Amino acid sequence: MLKPLPDYPWDQMVPFAAQARQHPDGIVDLSIGSPVDATPHVVQQSLRAATDAHAYPQTVGTPALQQAIIAWYARRRGVTGLESNNVLPTIGSKELVALMPFMLGVGEGDTIVHPLAAYPTYAIGAAIAGATPLAADDPAEWPDSTKLIWLNSPGNPDGRVLSVDELRAAVDRARELDAVIVNDECYAELGWDAPYDTEPIPSILDPRVIEGDQRKIVAIYSLSKQSNMAGYRAAFAAGDSDVLGRVLTVRKHAGLMLPAPLQAAMIAALGDDEHVAAQKERYRARRVVLRPALEQAGFRIDRSEAGLYLWATEGRPAWQSIERMASLGILAGPGPFYGDAYPEHIRFSLTATDERIAAAAARLRA
Repeated sequence: MLKPLPDYPWDQMVPFAAQARQHPDGIVDLSIGSPVDATPHVVQQSLRAATDAHAYPQTVGTPALQQAIIAWYARRRGVTGLESNNVLPTIGSKELVALMPFMLGVGEGDTIVHPLAAYPTYAIGAAIAGATPLAADDPAEWPDSTKLIWLNSPGNPDGRVLSVDELRAAVDRARELDAVIVNDECYAELGWDAPYDTEPIPSILDPRVIEGDQRKIVAIYSLSKQSNMAGYRAAFAAGDSDVLGRVLTVRKHAGLMLPAPLQAAMIAALGDDEHVAAQKERYRARRVVLRPALEQAGFRIDRSEAGLYLWATEGRPAWQSIERMASLGILAGPGPFYGDAYPEHIRFSLTATDERIAAAAARLRA
């Protein structure tokens, strides 16, 4: 049974946004990670060429899209051995996070584990399914009632990356519990600190993690961040064919299918690495400007070794920091939106133009 859902948390930010807009040079909105840079030309061209979409699209994705996902995993993530029944396109990743517990039959009396610092939709998915969410990073704390485990590496909001050993430990515990384990990997192309500045961030499907056994293991990915396709709602899952098969059956009955032109756009994005490298450099340049300015203004940056955000604290309640930033015309995201474990942290997004990032840095230094 659907449990009561909380109010949408970002509604609490309305007065702070109004305050930030009063700054003489305007607001610098670093609160939500919504891309501001153009969708790559190669993606736009593919979308235009696919607008004659008179037939219903396939829920499972076209064979060409399936092969593009498989090839991308092999080329960019070091994941081999995937076949067409191991991949599934979705309408963005948020709907999959929210609906997967329900689709898998997780419900009352079951526990759904998610990270301590967590994207709120993991807990919302538990509420939709009538299950109990549990914030716990340590696999030893996952109870016997656990039926679904969410990992998020690189993490939102904290940018935490789980190593191969940490992923393997999580998978081992999931196998002990006979639970499905899913890693939300949508920031995997955005590694900043060693060793992930030069080597790929590991996937939960990495051969070193799963040791040839995909059973009850799934990775999900989104093109919103790496390809500026948030408006396309283009994402996909990969992993255990039995788990994805059940999800596919529900999606077929519910009509949850990615529009055909968007499937063509995904193929173009997955096949072109140049635009991903260019976008990463844009975010790197913004990070190089914003991080030292925050530190000069009294913030400590925690984790943040990958992803789109800087996870920061100045040792005071988060809402005081949010108010202080709003007085400078800067809007950030409160740590309490991401769980109870970080009442003094706030999140700064890199998804603002170079000019706005520079403006924020100047205000922080002043």
